[in-house]
Amino acid sequence: MSAICRDCAKTFETAPDGPCPACGGARFFAHPELMELEIAHLDCDAFYASVEKRDNPTIRGKPVIVGGGRRGVVSACCYIARIYGIRSAMPMFKALAACPDAVVIRPDMEKYRRVGHEVRALMNDITPLVEPISIDEAFLDLSGTQRLHHGAPAETLVKLAMRIERDIGINVSIGLSFNKFLAKMASDLDKPRGFAAIGEAEAVEFLSDLSVGKLWGVGRALRSKLERDGIDRIGQLKDWDEADLVARYGSIGRRLKRFANAQDMRIVDPESSTKSISAETTFEDDVADIDALRVTLWRLSEKVARRLNAAAFACEGVQLKLKNSEFKLVTRSRKLHGPTRLADEIYKAAEQLLSTEVDGYKQFRLIGVGAERLVDGSQADRPDLADPDLDKRIKVSDAIEAVRKKFGTTAIGKGRGFRK
Repeated sequence: MSAICRDCAKTFETAPDGPCPACGGARFFAHPELMELEIAHLDCDAFYASVEKRDNPTIRGKPVIVGGGRRGVVSACCYIARIYGIRSAMPMFKALAACPDAVVIRPDMEKYRRVGHEVRALMNDITPLVEPISIDEAFLDLSGTQRLHHGAPAETLVKLAMRIERDIGINVSIGLSFNKFLAKMASDLDKPRGFAAIGEAEAVEFLSDLSVGKLWGVGRALRSKLERDGIDRIGQLKDWDEADLVARYGSIGRRLKRFANAQDMRIVDPESSTKSISAETTFEDDVADIDALRVTLWRLSEKVARRLNAAAFACEGVQLKLKNSEFKLVTRSRKLHGPTRLADEIYKAAEQLLSTEVDGYKQFRLIGVGAERLVDGSQADRPDLADPDLDKRIKVSDAIEAVRKKFGTTAIGKGRGFRK
């Protein structure tokens, strides 16, 4: 059974009985198909919290929560905090009740994006076939890279994990398999700082006794429906005819059948498009006043516009997100007349949606705005005879952003961004 030292990437026909003869390390991974598997999923461990611990050594041994104030939710937490039962999306008051001594840090998304891009640059160094899933995870296809890197994909991935630790200062977990579905599943098997693989010979048996909730695309509602029908294990799906699954559960039934048989025809697609770009905030106290909501909405619209520009996108639609004092979530969307990258246009559409939801009595704890129907940024804000001031607004927007790049995001702003 082939084995690899995870401390130096030295490979062996079988794992040594003692320390690695090359480096003295003791972390080995062995698998019968180790040298043949080429599809990987890389996930940064407790990403936001790990970046904060990297930047502040005094909190490295402490439970760390990255999230909003007392009214917010947990964006991320370190593995020490997870021992106390803290999880992402948990209300902050519950997290702090479970772990009063936790260090709470406000999210710094710009910093996390910079670090995420650094990690992605290292991934792109080993293969052009990198499909980002989020700021801190991606699929990689290392087919045909053996000659380039003088070793099997497993060796290249171990070296990548070592380089990320050395050059960037955070840890990652890697899953290796023969398709995306199983690579993602493998990356969850040995966290944190993990390395795991699922081979073709074992895949169907490995999946058989797992909960159907482990399948990609099976959320709480679908899982409940499957369980009501007597399907609580992945292996049970193999006994169903694909046509019956499609008839009962819709198009996802086809995917369920294939996943149960360890099949996934999706390729690693570097051009996989971003579906939306958004920003939101949770208030310290519930807000009913529409003027106060408008101020926050404008700031969020500016943030979304900056992210659109940074990603070279424009949007053809805008979504407003509100959560009331009873935690009921409301979303409203509007299609724009044409693609835009301007905060003014995003705000205008979102504000119209906001006006229909706010009556001065309803209390809101969260507001968010999103840019949808993304297109190439070159299509944004084209001349329009019905909008003769468009060119002027573009120049003003570009001038403001130029000042902010030089002096910071708070250096200049429009009046609607300030409270009366």
